[in-house]
Amino acid sequence: MIPNDFIQTLLARVDIVDVIDRYVPLKKAGANYQACCPFHSEKTPSFTVSPTKQFYHCFGCGAHGTAIGFLMEYASKSFPEAVEELARDVGLEVPRVEQRPGEAERREQAQDLAALMLAAARYYRAQLKEAPRAIEYLKQRGLTGAIAGKFGVGYAPEGWQSLAAAFPKYDDPALETVGLVIAGDGGKRYDRFRDRIMFPIHDSRGQVIGFGGRVLGDGEPKYLNSPETPLFSKGRELYGLFLARNAIRDAGRAVVVEGYMDVVALAQHGIEYAVATLGTATTPIHVQKLFRLTDTVVFCFDGDNAGRKAAWRALENTLPVLADGKNAVFLFLPEGEDPDDFVRKRGKAAFEALAGEATPLSEFLLAELSAQHPPTTSEGRAALVTAVRPLLGNLKAPILAALIRRRLAGLTGLPEDELRDLLKIAGGPNARSGGAATAAPPAHRTRRSGAPPRRAPSLLRELIQGLLLQPVAGRSIDVPTPDDGTPEAATLAALVTFCRACESPLTTQGVLQHFAGGPHGPLLGQVLAAAEDHALSPEQVDAQFRAAIDKLVDQARVRASAVLLETRLEDMTPEQREAVRRSFGSRPTTGAERTG
Repeated sequence: MIPNDFIQTLLARVDIVDVIDRYVPLKKAGANYQACCPFHSEKTPSFTVSPTKQFYHCFGCGAHGTAIGFLMEYASKSFPEAVEELARDVGLEVPRVEQRPGEAERREQAQDLAALMLAAARYYRAQLKEAPRAIEYLKQRGLTGAIAGKFGVGYAPEGWQSLAAAFPKYDDPALETVGLVIAGDGGKRYDRFRDRIMFPIHDSRGQVIGFGGRVLGDGEPKYLNSPETPLFSKGRELYGLFLARNAIRDAGRAVVVEGYMDVVALAQHGIEYAVATLGTATTPIHVQKLFRLTDTVVFCFDGDNAGRKAAWRALENTLPVLADGKNAVFLFLPEGEDPDDFVRKRGKAAFEALAGEATPLSEFLLAELSAQHPPTTSEGRAALVTAVRPLLGNLKAPILAALIRRRLAGLTGLPEDELRDLLKIAGGPNARSGGAATAAPPAHRTRRSGAPPRRAPSLLRELIQGLLLQPVAGRSIDVPTPDDGTPEAATLAALVTFCRACESPLTTQGVLQHFAGGPHGPLLGQVLAAAEDHALSPEQVDAQFRAAIDKLVDQARVRASAVLLETRLEDMTPEQREAVRRSFGSRPTTGAERTG
């Protein structure tokens, strides 16, 4: 465990401009530096590095972070590796403390397990050279020795304990831990993978963490994967991603297929930006990883019923992580053909042309649900709206949600404002400007429902910005943390909690690094990127921060007064209550003001 105070010290000494410029040439642009973003394809630079904030941010894809984060994202280094590299640059030695009993042992165990997997990968590769039947199978599938070598393809022999040749201690429990060996009845042990083409699975650092085995011929199961282990989780990893990262950035899109052989075959034909799920449905974590590299993800499936079901599961798991500006599209191949078959028969150009015509997520969503609930009757239209409701509720892209709602209005014949009410999405019933005369006033409805009125997030972002620029203020100033259900409120509360609890020296970069990769990281990055880059003195930052707190407290008093006023005058007619409100104006006087 690397102490947090060392991370703060390291980031204070490192110059992020120098770090990034080693990998991505930067050009001066006013107070900042710019380049075309290394995390997505673009022609106009939107990637900015701030020497004053020691922070990078892309206004195109939203990538952001500290020097440590950049090395982890761009150079695929682990957190300790990134810290070690930066520490060497500035002449510091990385201290380590044991956070929990056994932490050092667990870290050593992980390294030992990784070494076992690497040894197994080397063994399988060596065995492929001695297996004419496996070599002939790969040649029939159109693979060359060069592409097999690039992906580290190997072969697991037919014997029950072939791995004993690679691991003299075949009874080592670690072999069972990483899923290479299975303990059967009576304590008998045998290899998990037998007579299969072996595809090593790598993590983001290129470390072998698992295997996929493809049967020779038509046996079952067609693909056999490593089980869940301390190194490998199929819901988090994608086959081929480590090798495909640069190609995905260059192509501006990633293709997701279902089989390892599909990935290798596509790469053989020049389509090197394909990855595969690992025997499971596409997960939100999979999609998040891909959207950090590109704006467009193409889900490629067979055109049969099984393919469409898999595509629908991918759609459902994409909705929670889809942002406006990101595109998920669905490519369905002719029935009976998988990507391997298609590209071998028709070539790269035909596949890329078909991918360019893939169905956008919004069209696929409405087409599938309209097929299940044809909007030809009132009942069918009602069923369609009911089916769409939970999906739009999960969609985190507000502009896309609004556009889907508009198309749904056309399909059902319902006005958009009525759909807002029925779907219960943001900007719903209280957002109508031309509603019916019987609609209750927003304040009255809010008070009776018991939910606090939402306020614009700009003030909360101002407080977040102040804490980011001067996090030490969070220790000495009482910062109100309203619970209004907004992301800004949740992030502010988490930020205040961290600043109060952190015993190490607090810096902007240290705070960002603490929240990197978590739910509050993206919002913190947006807020810091939006902050003006001209230098402010600590006194100016403190003054602005305190002013924002005063505004927040003042707003709370106004809302409390409004609720009290509504309660005392609830027996009046609407006209009488409105007259009283106008007499007080927007800010009722408090008792102290009246007596002072």
